[in-house]
Amino acid sequence: MQQRKLGSHGPVVSALGLGCMGMSDFYSTGADRQEAIATLHRALELGVTLLDTADMYGPHTNEELVGEAIKGKRQQVFLATKFGILRDPADPSARGVSSRPEYIRRSVEGSLRRLGVEEIDLYYRHHPLFL
Repeated sequence: MQQRKLGSHGPVVSALGLGCMGMSDFYSTGADRQEAIATLHRALELGVTLLDTADMYGPHTNEELVGEAIKGKRQQVFLATKFGILRDPADPSARGVSSRPEYIRRSVEGSLRRLGVEEIDLYYRHHPLFL
């Protein structure tokens, strides 16, 4: 797998990253959990180091899935996750956005817990096009 520097001063990551959104509920009911974990493991074996998820996928279950898959493999992974889009559990189609500092703090703490890691390599705001 080819590697590239992320930005001008950033870390080296795989040229191809794996977006994990489709592995849990968003556009569909998601993939079989064990199949999704096997896919993530195979991607790592093939040299993919950049994994991307978000707190809104599932919601929250995608980060848990990625966390389970990378357990014991954290040093192999450049982990990216996003915040900013709110989902209403009572109405899955409802969306909102937030960039309030208190929301970001709760979000990053939740992401760290769900991913089972002490640090996130890239934590960034989701785009607001889902409104």
